[in-house]
Amino acid sequence: MVMTVHCDVVSAEEKIYSGLVEMLIATGTEGELGVQYGHAPLLTGLKPGSVRIIKQGGEEEILYVSGGYLEVQPNLVTLMADTAVRAKDVDEAAALEAQKEAEKALANKTGEFEYSRAAAELIEAAAKLRTLEKLRKHVR
Repeated sequence: MVMTVHCDVVSAEEKIYSGLVEMLIATGTEGELGVQYGHAPLLTGLKPGSVRIIKQGGEEEILYVSGGYLEVQPNLVTLMADTAVRAKDVDEAAALEAQKEAEKALANKTGEFEYSRAAAELIEAAAKLRTLEKLRKHVR
């Protein structure tokens, strides 16, 4: 029998997931990490991207988070995200449009220009598209 740990995934808007998990895989500020039962306590920032939750029994769910924090305690894993949505609910057309607009803003060096904002929007759009790609690979 696989050991599990309780996991809560919350965003500013709602609780996305609460239950027992075998593993949670996310991209922290220092790289990708996997959390299982018995993991050492940890607090890390999260980069925009996908989060894989392997639930008790082996079923997987893929989420998109726009950033946030991951806290690991002996009996609880908490992922707090600015925005978190199930990958199946990510709007691909909107993400592609946001990516195009951000790339256009970065290429346009004239006029009013906020480089850091355009770069952040491009990173977020690309992360959403990578999450959708992971979901498609997982479904196959």
